[in-house]
Amino acid sequence: MIKEKVATLEQLPELAKEIVSILPQDTVIFLRGNLAAGKTTLVKALADAKGNSQTVTSPTFSIQQIYGDSLYHYDLYQCPNEKFMQIGLLDELENSGWHLIEWGDDELYELLKSLGFEVAIIEITPIDNARKYRIITDA
Repeated sequence: MIKEKVATLEQLPELAKEIVSILPQDTVIFLRGNLAAGKTTLVKALADAKGNSQTVTSPTFSIQQIYGDSLYHYDLYQCPNEKFMQIGLLDELENSGWHLIEWGDDELYELLKSLGFEVAIIEITPIDNARKYRIITDA
């Protein structure tokens, strides 16, 4: 399934609620977009839509942030796949919940699919004062 939506920052909470209703509870979600496309902003909106009250920050230097007991946020910009495996983050994906991955590449995407993970992609493209969100799932 491919679903496309355009949303402003003010409309993002409604879009986040829709995404929560579309994607299964245990999903690895690849967030794709250029620098400053709004990947972490989307994670904040999704966390809010899932009822999480913790402050969401970019895990650029920590590689992983965990919010509550079912929302995991990764930034792999400075973490090649080999390092991802070596530091045990593949095992983290076994935890129940959403795993939101910024800067995950096609090789990791294909590996996770081959291992049986439920995987989705959300592509974010800036358009004037809004963003286009392209949600891609196998469902």
